[in-house]
Amino acid sequence: MTREQRKQFVLDHRTAIFGYNRAKDGPAMSIVFYCIDEDEILVSTMAERAKAKAVGRSPKVSLCVLDEQWPPSYLQVYCDAVVDTDFDAVVDVMMRIAGVMAGTPMSEDVRPMVAEGARQENRVALRLRPYATFYTPPRHVHSEADVGPGLRHETSASIAW
Repeated sequence: MTREQRKQFVLDHRTAIFGYNRAKDGPAMSIVFYCIDEDEILVSTMAERAKAKAVGRSPKVSLCVLDEQWPPSYLQVYCDAVVDTDFDAVVDVMMRIAGVMAGTPMSEDVRPMVAEGARQENRVALRLRPYATFYTPPRHVHSEADVGPGLRHETSASIAW
């Protein structure tokens, strides 16, 4: 995948597995919807959720951007993250992500309800700035004919964003 193809993959999809280090135990993962703002990937969460707390401890996170079609493909994106608490920005992110989830932008008529939800849930926006990706083309078995010398995996490495 070229750099442009990797960026387009992120633009063309809407769900990802958000990976972060927990304060105790092993790494954690959470499925999230996201939206894009220029060179940042935006995620909405509650300030008291583990994702926001983890970013507060360490900015290093990863997203495994998922293709929702079968057979699945993915692109892992390594990011530096910050927590954005600006209320208007948080509501904007929530509006955009609701549109991503619904498959159509939200009308401004729902903004007051979204803002009230943001207040009640103490929402924040996570701003993820990609710096590298990791991609391995998936190898799929659709039938016995696919098993053979052509079904070989290769190693991959991080590639600059």
